[in-house]
Amino acid sequence: MATGVLAGRSLEKEDARAILNSSDDEILDLLAATYQVRHHFFGNTVQLFFLMNAKSGLCPEDCGYCSQSKVSDAEIPRYNLLSVPKLLEAARLASERQSKTFCIVISARGPTEREVDFVCHVVPQIKEQYGLNVCACLGLLTPDQAKKLAAAGVDKVNHNLNTSERHYGEICSTHTYADRIATLEACRSEGLQLCSGGIMGMGETADDLIDMAFALKEMNVESIPLNFLNSIDGTPLEGVDEISPRDCLRGLAMMRLINPAAEIRIAGGREIHLGSLQPLGLYAANSIFVGDYLTTEGQLPEADYRMIKEMGFVITKGSEAAEPSPVLEETTS
Repeated sequence: MATGVLAGRSLEKEDARAILNSSDDEILDLLAATYQVRHHFFGNTVQLFFLMNAKSGLCPEDCGYCSQSKVSDAEIPRYNLLSVPKLLEAARLASERQSKTFCIVISARGPTEREVDFVCHVVPQIKEQYGLNVCACLGLLTPDQAKKLAAAGVDKVNHNLNTSERHYGEICSTHTYADRIATLEACRSEGLQLCSGGIMGMGETADDLIDMAFALKEMNVESIPLNFLNSIDGTPLEGVDEISPRDCLRGLAMMRLINPAAEIRIAGGREIHLGSLQPLGLYAANSIFVGDYLTTEGQLPEADYRMIKEMGFVITKGSEAAEPSPVLEETTS
């Protein structure tokens, strides 16, 4: 399969099923093959992303996996938009941690015009002061809002498909899969790059994962985060634990071989579900988040730097690769 992909052949759905159904005995062979494709497009580089929850909780949606939804009883911080100085301080920390991209996230069905204007105001300051790419994750967007974000210098918009169209109604009822597609299409029409992926472990079938991977391919998504369900207490999916570390590796390999040139990111839940096998995920993926997630803690940055270095990879903020930085003092963001 890897040889065919490198020769320009697109995988079929039966190929993807073979990957997800491969035996544990085949895992190392699968990763070795996947690494050929990953190396062809990205060499031994790893790109770091930094998340900042600029508005926490208070969301009217009912996404079953999310601690910030209206149906969640999870004990999380709840606050309205952070100030510009706080976001600039977070951007400074992202830069120190060698992140290529600073991700501004707000909890909402979609942003108000005031929130869009706020993001448009702070983005040029972040880019000027710290030279970071900016990804905005603001919920459902209108074409006019996408146009404003593009004009302000936002590089990409994150809006995850999360799962397949068939399975979507099982995890959310307050908006549809089609609503998410419409947001991605609005962003694409304004020239924004797309960041969109999904979550493994929400009760989906192998075919749901495969359909999601092919939907991302059809939209030519540039950046694909693959999350592994962190079943947070107080959410409807509390206690769900359906995937093994090997399943996670198969999912990453499948996503890479279907979307060979895309940036594949090992996202939320990697510390829990991949555990000691996290380093092997870098044979398929070329990107990780560094630091904490939206409402959960991530692995310490120095552990990520050590993992990257010990695997023989180097951190890159663009075309130039760099060695991991010295250990930084841990700061809660």
